[in-house]
Amino acid sequence: MRALHTAATGMMAQELNVQVISNNIANMRTTGYKRQRAEFQDLLYEHVKRIGTQTSTQGNIQPVGVDLGGGVKTVGTPRLMTQGTIAPTGADLNIAIRGEGFFKVLMPDGTFTYTRDGSFQMDAQGRIVTAQGNVVQPGITIPSNAQAVSISPAGQVSATVPGSVTPSILGQLALSRFVNKAGLQAIGDNLFVDTPASGTPQDGAPNTDGYGDLQQGNLEQANVEAVTEISDLIAAQRAYEMNGKVITAADQMLQSTSQMMR
Repeated sequence: MRALHTAATGMMAQELNVQVISNNIANMRTTGYKRQRAEFQDLLYEHVKRIGTQTSTQGNIQPVGVDLGGGVKTVGTPRLMTQGTIAPTGADLNIAIRGEGFFKVLMPDGTFTYTRDGSFQMDAQGRIVTAQGNVVQPGITIPSNAQAVSISPAGQVSATVPGSVTPSILGQLALSRFVNKAGLQAIGDNLFVDTPASGTPQDGAPNTDGYGDLQQGNLEQANVEAVTEISDLIAAQRAYEMNGKVITAADQMLQSTSQMMR
């Protein structure tokens, strides 16, 4: 019976939907995380009676048709790249982006990745690095005796050293942006890589040309809303149960038909 297969596709779709929702909930406290959403499309139809076909020699047209759907399929789990809440931390090397840009990070293999997670640290050489020790571009080094490190909204990094009253400029942080941010591929560790869908990265200075500005002593929180995720989870659970009931009903109908044939 066709209904068994159709309902099965619905159950598989909702199982994937719950997986996406569970990942969003698991990352509610992940800095810079961008929530995902499962999107679906209906499958091909069997046209038993096509709409608009001629029904008589007088030219009458079929006003409605008989179309039997094949179920549902998953077409994607796009990320919603909306701005997350900016929360203060007070740490000098915690930096939130307020706008479109991404921090550019140099990986050990020489490639570049991109992140919204600005919870940076200093390595043994005084370089600004991520939690995994990868250097944030363009590779700014802070002297070991530096005091009062300051990062302006435009990305200028400066610090005061002993014996000097005037802060010394250490470098300029850069940001990258993309034509299609949703086309970035997540690789874990709060990192993204560019793809043909995202377009090539466009590097520039913060606070210019829509790159966004920097907020020192702050971090961007995940853009996950607990109420939204829970309501979506309940809806997915109910849809799964209803598809299960369709399978049960179809099975009972097949049993009744089988008994009638005896």
